[in-house]
Amino acid sequence: MNSFILRSRKLVAAAGLILLLAMLVVPTAWAYEGRGGDVVIIRADEVIDDDLYVGASQFTLDGTVKGDLFVAGGTIDINGTVEGDLVAAGQSVTVNGEIQDDARIAGYALVVGGQVADDLITAGFSLDGKSRSQVGGDLLSVGYQALLAGDVAGGADVAGGAVQIAGNIGGDVNVDVGGSEPGTRMPPGFPFAPNVPPVPSLATGLTIDEGASIGGDLSYEANAKVAIPAGVVAGEVDFTQYISEVQPQAEERIPSPARLVGKWAVRQVRRLITLLLVGAAMMWLVPDWTSKVSGIVEHKPLPSLGWGLVAIFAFGALMFVLVVGTALLAVVFGLVTLGELVGRVIALGGIATGVLGFGFSVVWAYVTKIVISLLLGQLIFRLFKSDAAGHRWWPMLLGVVIFVIIAAVPVLGWLARLATVLLGLGAIWLWASDWIAARRAEPAAVEVETETTEVAPAE
Repeated sequence: MNSFILRSRKLVAAAGLILLLAMLVVPTAWAYEGRGGDVVIIRADEVIDDDLYVGASQFTLDGTVKGDLFVAGGTIDINGTVEGDLVAAGQSVTVNGEIQDDARIAGYALVVGGQVADDLITAGFSLDGKSRSQVGGDLLSVGYQALLAGDVAGGADVAGGAVQIAGNIGGDVNVDVGGSEPGTRMPPGFPFAPNVPPVPSLATGLTIDEGASIGGDLSYEANAKVAIPAGVVAGEVDFTQYISEVQPQAEERIPSPARLVGKWAVRQVRRLITLLLVGAAMMWLVPDWTSKVSGIVEHKPLPSLGWGLVAIFAFGALMFVLVVGTALLAVVFGLVTLGELVGRVIALGGIATGVLGFGFSVVWAYVTKIVISLLLGQLIFRLFKSDAAGHRWWPMLLGVVIFVIIAAVPVLGWLARLATVLLGLGAIWLWASDWIAARRAEPAAVEVETETTEVAPAE
């Protein structure tokens, strides 16, 4: 893989970590304003003089933010002006206004139709750069697909399965579409969330339109060379043939269709048995908690999707902090000649990182699927007005079977698993937030009750 794509992914990871740390740790020494709720709207005549932090299911900016804007949630629409940086993570992010500094956005459907004065960094399923969009600096994008139909003053680094260049890029362009079969298309739309804006249906691989313009060099990695219209690239064109990291052995026999079907069936049965065992354990040990989290998904699907994405970034940030913190402590203890503590610090950091990673992987791979399966089974039983909807076991059993069937379908199964992880993680995040808030409120309630008891009315 080319060095530019490794550099790109490191930059995206760093930007994501900075985003999460900024949103989770609000700097109390600085001036800022925070807002939250299901729907938050900054109207056209409203001006925010400070930085603005927002968490909402639906956020719309029609006014002006004098500082930086940090927003996480479901549907995010930026129609006004942000005089500082924009950092946004949500189910869908649409920028039709003006960002006077950098913009860093992440989500499923990303739409840029306005102006970004400096750099634009994106990470998500789809980036739709409209023909009217303008980026004053560089563009960095990682995801499944990217349509670049606007103007980019600087260079562009793009990695994905489908990349289409239809606009003007002033600097060098680096593209990595290696491993994607050219010619196929991902169906537009997102069946699990009807409020998500439609995404363009792009052909896999690299596509360069006739009217596009690249002011510098073009470097791209793909399965095969692509047709580049004459006069589009002002500099040189460098093509790198994609080579799969796993090469088939020349002597290896091609498996028969029957054997392939058999392996596929075994995988589905194994998945079914595993999920049934995990589901049985959850419904036996924590049935009330599982039902509560499932209910959050049912009543707050869009916040769950948005906070699910935030949870993934938060996990990455926490892992990063643990690794860096362990390394720094080891260096400090080594410098002050506390050599005996260095090994223990490294061991403790390794244990904490391993436990955190293992726990998150269990939640990611199993717990989220049981939560969504339980909800799916309950909805089906309610549809047929069956008393089994309130049963502990039957909704989970039915939901797991249906989930395994859906997950086995090509493309649809991948989307179903993605939606399941985001919904489940987001619902767990929301449950944890409510639980923490309730725990903090208990001492205050006890204190008020005690004061009321001590001050008794005189007879």
